Amino acid sequence: MLMKEYRICMPLTVDEYRIGQLYMISKHSCEQSGGGEGVEVVKNESDIHPQHGPGQLTEKRIYLSSKLPSWAKTFVPRFFYVTEKAWNFYPYTITEYSVSFLPKFSIRIETRFENNNGNNDNVFGDTPTPAENVNLLDILNDPIPEKHYKESEDLSHWQSSKTGRGPLEKDWREDHRPIMCSYKRVQCSFEVYGFQTRTEEFIHRNIRDILLVGHRQAVAWVDEWHGLTLEEVREYEQTMQEKTNSKVKSSQNNTGPPAASRPVFSRSISVTDERSLKKMGVTTADMSDPSDSVPQSPIRLNSTPE
Repeated sequence: MLMKEYRICMPLTVDEYRIGQLYMISKHSCEQSGGGEGVEVVKNESDIHPQHGPGQLTEKRIYLSSKLPSWAKTFVPRFFYVTEKAWNFYPYTITEYSVSFLPKFSIRIETRFENNNGNNDNVFGDTPTPAENVNLLDILNDPIPEKHYKESEDLSHWQSSKTGRGPLEKDWREDHRPIMCSYKRVQCSFEVYGFQTRTEEFIHRNIRDILLVGHRQAVAWVDEWHGLTLEEVREYEQTMQEKTNSKVKSSQNNTGPPAASRPVFSRSISVTDERSLKKMGVTTADMSDPSDSVPQSPIRLNSTPE
């Protein structure tokens, strides 16, 4: 298991970000959905936790087949989704990710929001994260993938007409007020010999990019959500969820069924790969009968960043 703690500061207060987080996640999910991939919201309902009190439980299916590296596609079906389950007991949240055909794969993210600049070394109140596993992410200066860059979201040019904040300057985290920090303890596990290190490092690289982009957007879009009530942002969330679900399902329906001669796995599997797959709990297709290996519809997996 590879564990890292990410700390992402923003020029907001914790109370403000309660609205901004909901708005950002809804809009970001809709923007990233289409072409048969994206985020489908399965459940979004109130929940009560015996320790953390009242909150919100959401369950989503994240379709992302084309985003996998080539080496991972060797053992992944053509159609699959990651299940996300999130418990939002703001300012504390828990998010878990799973894939049913990979029982040894899991991601768990604990998040706590505080009004400081990331200087709390034991924010979760148990065992402090070793310093070498702490990553301070800077939404202004850290690079993001070029495909995600938008000038309107560049915080060196950003200025909020509603709050009067911005643009951010190089050492903004030292003296900007207000300032808050999103602390995220991310545990990633893929305990399969030969794949573990590469897979866990790949996942953490992607989580880092997602966190940078998402938190930049929450700040850049502040004039869109600042001043909304919780009830108003929940209405926006519901509208965007319906739109996002429609985009994902429409794209999947338009792709049509897979070719009859194509097996579930798009590459041949050697004896060594077969053993590795069995260790993961994956049942491979019987290649001697192609007709049996073709799903009649996209494979449905059991359900599950932030």
